[in-house]
Amino acid sequence: MAEQKEVRIHVPVLTRVEGEGALDLRVRDGTLDGLALRIFEPPRLFEKFLEGREYREVLDIVARICGICPVAYQMSAVHAIEAAFDVQPGEWVRALRRVLYCGEWIESHALHIHLLAAPDFLGAENVIELAARYPDEVRRGLRLQDLGNRIIRLLGGRSVHPVGVCAGGFFRAPTPLEVTALLAELRAALPDAEALVAWTASLELPASDQFFLSVVLQHPDEYPMNEGRLVSSDGLEIAIEDYGGHFQELHVPHSTALHSLHFPSGTGAEQIGQPYLVGPLARLNLNWDRLPPAVQDVVTRSGVQFPNRNMFHSIVARAVEIHYALLEAVRILEEYRLPESPAVAVTPRAGVGYGCTEAPRGVLWHRYAFDDNGGVVEATIVPPTSQNQARIEQDLRLALEAYGLGRPDEELRRFSETVIRNYDPCISCATHFLRLHVHRG
Repeated sequence: MAEQKEVRIHVPVLTRVEGEGALDLRVRDGTLDGLALRIFEPPRLFEKFLEGREYREVLDIVARICGICPVAYQMSAVHAIEAAFDVQPGEWVRALRRVLYCGEWIESHALHIHLLAAPDFLGAENVIELAARYPDEVRRGLRLQDLGNRIIRLLGGRSVHPVGVCAGGFFRAPTPLEVTALLAELRAALPDAEALVAWTASLELPASDQFFLSVVLQHPDEYPMNEGRLVSSDGLEIAIEDYGGHFQELHVPHSTALHSLHFPSGTGAEQIGQPYLVGPLARLNLNWDRLPPAVQDVVTRSGVQFPNRNMFHSIVARAVEIHYALLEAVRILEEYRLPESPAVAVTPRAGVGYGCTEAPRGVLWHRYAFDDNGGVVEATIVPPTSQNQARIEQDLRLALEAYGLGRPDEELRRFSETVIRNYDPCISCATHFLRLHVHRG
């Protein structure tokens, strides 16, 4: 008998993120007559929690919105605060915030690929089963996730709900010794990241070719994270302050989660809003030319091409961004120097500030109004999952019709979950999270 190899892995406990899902399908004469993705989430009230708070409290509060991507909420918020108070933190802070964001992209993407998406494409019920069949690949993914967490700890003090960011910069600068030690690990992980791109590209992913609108930040010189203008694949290019004039959140009768639509000519025009995509696939589609040649070469060798109209290739896009984030963190930390101060002085004043950054899941937009003392008068936060909700429903319609509506309900449910998970939405992370109701007539 062949020796059985024992596999031991550490799996983060993910009971759920926020919300539960149900999908209602109405099938008539073999075609889809109606579809509603119903997301049930209680009111979280973060925007109201912020009203009356001092600006210094904002970053700790918004970090609690998501345990997986707290850096994204802190980055959008701190940019908005600094814009309102006309604070220029300088190049050192700018560079280190980019490193911090690299850590979050790495840990979030690695978690999604290995714990959520890969089991779908390899016929596993969960990551435990996946690890039994692909132990080396799962270990590699968890090593990358842990490395992302350690980047966050370096600058944030801890990897979950980090506390190192402040308006004007950071509370503490890492020592050169700390940076040097982490740099060695980042360099050593680059072969893992390259191998991950090749592995995700080798998966037997479903074929799909859909038109969808992509919306991302775009920076003139670099792959977008913290800064840039909002652009879309239909030619929109606006400052982040103009977001509300072209994008609108709305309620739908079948879900408590907000949807977002894009209005190309402005929300005041008489036109129908369009669903749109934010996230790693959209970023690669519109920012491929901003990737360094080393990343482009790895992708080219994998055989997957971008721009890309197959939503199932989102898993490859996340692997590509892990490779990019590692290289970018190495590039910045190789030039690390200890600053005289990790933060500049901040003087609060009345005003309005906007912040927009690229969370792992896509564009994350914040707006804050402050009083003379820096107290929050009004807060608006538009997360990427709400922006993708309408696109998810659009995708489900197209994908299910192509898949075949005559299949058994259990097959439709599994396939629908796979489609939804392509977006890495902040709803239930359980492998079986979707209640499916099919009405056939």
